[in-house]
Amino acid sequence: MKIHKAGHSLLIKAFVIIAIINVLVYVFSPGIIVFRAVLVVSAICYLLMVNFFRFPNRHIAPDDITILAPADGKIVVIEETYEPEYLKKQCIQVSIFMNIFNVHINWFPINGIIKYFKYHQGRYMAAYLPKSSTENERTTIAIEARDGRDIVMRQIAGAMAKRIVSYAPVGGEARQDEHAGFIKFGSRVDLYLPLGTKIDVKLGQKVTGSQTLIGTFKEPESK
Repeated sequence: MKIHKAGHSLLIKAFVIIAIINVLVYVFSPGIIVFRAVLVVSAICYLLMVNFFRFPNRHIAPDDITILAPADGKIVVIEETYEPEYLKKQCIQVSIFMNIFNVHINWFPINGIIKYFKYHQGRYMAAYLPKSSTENERTTIAIEARDGRDIVMRQIAGAMAKRIVSYAPVGGEARQDEHAGFIKFGSRVDLYLPLGTKIDVKLGQKVTGSQTLIGTFKEPESK
């Protein structure tokens, strides 16, 4: 199984700490049963961490029309709302909640140019709560599509997430087959799409990052 680069250093540190703990338990424990119990528990915990940072091999065929899911998880919000930070207008918000068992890689939902990026410090409320979009630790990434339309993608840390990793330099190219970032241990991703976008997902639906069709841009009006 391939491991995402966001987990390399953490997994090495965790392995060293777990190995030291098991050696100490082996040397100082009163019996072999205690050592075996600690060994089994630590092995399970480590395998869960490895699973969290897994890097699935997925076939992605980028195009300039569709909007793909930026993350694995469940659709928890589809509504019209106002995006105040970059777009400053009414949009369609689509939010994906990721639990600890989902792949936590984030993909760019569209092809285009990264026009804006900002990191916000914040709280660590449960990511499924509405206020997490504006009060939790988060990043805001604005992408201009090939036809000039703008969308916003927001990475939001959850109650267990303590670090958001982003690969979104302003002026850089966004591609649906490239990673936008990674959120460690539970999180959420919000999309803010133009009004009129055809939405192809439903509340409660499970989606797969870079694979599930979120929606399609409205055809531009003919002049």
